[in-house]
Amino acid sequence: MPWTLKAYRESKRRLAIAFDVGTTYSGISYAVLDPGGVPQIKSITQFPAQEVSQAASKIPSVIYYDANGDPKAFGAEALVDGIFERAEEEGWYKTEWFKLHLRPPMLSSVSTPIEADVPALPPGKTAVTVVADFLRYLFKCTETYIQEKEPNGESLWSSLHAQIDFILTHPNGWEGAQQSLMREAAVMAGLIPDTDEGHSQLSFVTEGEASLHFAVRNGFPKSDMKPGEGVLVVDAGGGTIDTATYAKRADGWYEEIAAPQCHFNGSIFVTQAAQKYLKELLSDSRFLDDLDHIVNCFDRTTKLRFSNPNEMQFVKFGKTKDNDESCNIRYGQLKLAGKEVASFFEPAVQCILDAIAEQQKQCKLPHIHVVLVGGFSASDYLFQQLTKHLEPKGCQVLRPDSYVSKACSDGAISFYLDHFVQSRVAKMTYGCFANVLYRPDDPEHYARESSAFITLAGEIRLPGAFNIILPKVRLSASF
Repeated sequence: MPWTLKAYRESKRRLAIAFDVGTTYSGISYAVLDPGGVPQIKSITQFPAQEVSQAASKIPSVIYYDANGDPKAFGAEALVDGIFERAEEEGWYKTEWFKLHLRPPMLSSVSTPIEADVPALPPGKTAVTVVADFLRYLFKCTETYIQEKEPNGESLWSSLHAQIDFILTHPNGWEGAQQSLMREAAVMAGLIPDTDEGHSQLSFVTEGEASLHFAVRNGFPKSDMKPGEGVLVVDAGGGTIDTATYAKRADGWYEEIAAPQCHFNGSIFVTQAAQKYLKELLSDSRFLDDLDHIVNCFDRTTKLRFSNPNEMQFVKFGKTKDNDESCNIRYGQLKLAGKEVASFFEPAVQCILDAIAEQQKQCKLPHIHVVLVGGFSASDYLFQQLTKHLEPKGCQVLRPDSYVSKACSDGAISFYLDHFVQSRVAKMTYGCFANVLYRPDDPEHYARESSAFITLAGEIRLPGAFNIILPKVRLSASF
């Protein structure tokens, strides 16, 4: 039974907009908030230059800049016929995976170092300016969609465009520093003013928590979960694999019970593994010049439909006259062994299994529902492999009944409206240096007795001690 949203309790009508800027694809969700009314979460399903058949999908997180640094094409516009040739002729810069330039310096995957793989930003651009340009574009798409699709859309937008609250999602491993950069981008994009009041209009939510909200609202078997049982959310996206674990409480709410994790092993690394293999395979072939096109075809077709490693796989990239028997190319199709394609997925599969094992080790719960969301979770092969390894261990693997690629943006709106995660895990101990009361029975205090001093109040204190404010344990949250 899905979670039901409560009636909006504020006195003024507002608009909530969530942007999920992903490594490879981005999505937008929104809700019109009428006092006393139950909000309806909606997704933007129409973007400039997007084919009608793709109306349920996100848009690519891609921007083309000209030589002057001005954006020339965004999202689906960057994939239309002829854009590549025009970009080559006019010296444009293609910018993708720009979100990863915001990543914490210490956050990396041992199995997949990404520093050398992330494309460079255009000259004169920073990660903040690029994200700002993309947020500005997403906001314009939202304005156009609401004006065209909502009843009396133009009037609705006119009355609410100054009454908007924004929610931005980010990977589990991102913290205050990355949120500050994203806030700076939101200000630069014109979403909010750079004031305390403006900053209050912007909220952040981790992709793991947003995905939990989405899962509970879209078919997660809440009624089957007993108090004390856990749900482990795996948000498998283009760039990152985010895991977070929650337990259901007796009152029906949820609490975080393990430190969330973030790993750079998303679907783009499957494509990179394929590219590395194909580059070697085609090293002596005339089709090496078509490598980027072949890899793109693999990414858009073969990778998505792959499910059986025992069947041959085909990458259709050319015409019937394109043949090279030495490379298994016939009639414009490249033939690949299913087991070879499976090897491209193996690092991601193993990363998720290891992350789940670590989460289970931390929370020590015998029964866990594993909920798979995010664009990468649409892969049947990934779902099959996780099910094969986890169900014998008592873990039920689920995919919600909805577009899993929209989990973060839809879930972010749900998070804004109805926080049902009531406690979280502090990933580290927080505190500050202070002068603490001297205790002669404490060996560490006794060893530092020479530095003790007497305060004006007559107390004996030691300087430079670390005073713990928040230990590395669960923190009850009030919203």
